[in-house]
Amino acid sequence: MSRARIDPREFRERSLRVHAVLHDVPLEDVWAIRLRGGGAGRTIQDVRAAFVAGVGAAPPLIKALFRVRGLIGAWLGWDRERPEWKTESYADRLSAADRARSLAVPGTPDGRLSLLYRFEDEQLSERRNGTVHAFSSLSMRPTPGGYLVYLAVYVRPVHRGTGLYMMAIAPFRRLFVYPAIIRNVQRAWAERYGRDP
Repeated sequence: MSRARIDPREFRERSLRVHAVLHDVPLEDVWAIRLRGGGAGRTIQDVRAAFVAGVGAAPPLIKALFRVRGLIGAWLGWDRERPEWKTESYADRLSAADRARSLAVPGTPDGRLSLLYRFEDEQLSERRNGTVHAFSSLSMRPTPGGYLVYLAVYVRPVHRGTGLYMMAIAPFRRLFVYPAIIRNVQRAWAERYGRDP
């Protein structure tokens, strides 16, 4: 299968920095995404570019879900920045070696998230709002004929309502949002990098 939610154990067996940085944060979902072709030497920045294109090309239903969430968040004040949230950033968990290895400075904008680090084959971003402290991990490894990308979502509860919020949006995320975006990521990758002969 070219994309699927997978058993988190497969992801945890990989040698990745995220496992130490988020050792105490619950892992919500892991998706494995097969990207065909691309040739040698592709990096997580190439994968990220395909994700940006995939989100941008999301179907109208997915864009409508994002708009509804944005309207509810604005109405209830979930997304209004608060100074104390900056002190909760997990950038403090990065070592000097992490910062030296990272291709971008912690705090660099990453779409709606904020980058913690970006290595050649792995990146971690975070977003804090009134409902969750969420983290998105992207990592990749070469496979015969292409690459296998892991998208992992971690969520740290910020109040007693976080669990209910995550339960309420889980069907939308797992049945509609992620599958649609992942299909678009695979298309964007194929358009950019084609398939190896």
